[in-house]
Amino acid sequence: MGACTAMGHGSAGLRRLAHEVAKFGAVGALGTVVNFGVSNLLWHLTSLQAVRANVIATVVAIGVNYLGFRYFTYRDRDKSARTKELSLFLAFSAVGLVIENGILYAAIYGFGWDSSLQRNIFKVVGIGLGTLFRFWSYRSWVFKALPAHEAVADAESILEEAEIAEARRPKPKARVS
Repeated sequence: MGACTAMGHGSAGLRRLAHEVAKFGAVGALGTVVNFGVSNLLWHLTSLQAVRANVIATVVAIGVNYLGFRYFTYRDRDKSARTKELSLFLAFSAVGLVIENGILYAAIYGFGWDSSLQRNIFKVVGIGLGTLFRFWSYRSWVFKALPAHEAVADAESILEEAEIAEARRPKPKARVS
């Protein structure tokens, strides 16, 4: 499948992609705030090891992100196979979790970079790389666009319903002078 086919044609396709990236970013930003908040709370208020606490924070953020992606970013996408969608989301999220926490693990246990600032810097790097993977995988495999013929049929049925509603609406009576 070519790039134009996947994104649509021309500037309209680029606008749709930019809109999708913006919505993905908004949900991701919320998930990132949750992730940083939970991890820093756990790092400072518990005796959990840093990577274990970060894994917990990442799992909480994954839950927040699923809700945001399903009901905000990709609410117009195919909803016919929610079990498959959730399974794929969790599988790809797990890969993102490994990317994020693998980088943090390498920084702490490989290089001894374990101050609060260093943890957060490598958390940013891990989240950034994990986000690139997640964006690609979610839009390609999890929240698939409806096939074009289904999208057209859905749009046509909405128009037909609007026409029926318009036809049923009482017309104003003409005044006779």
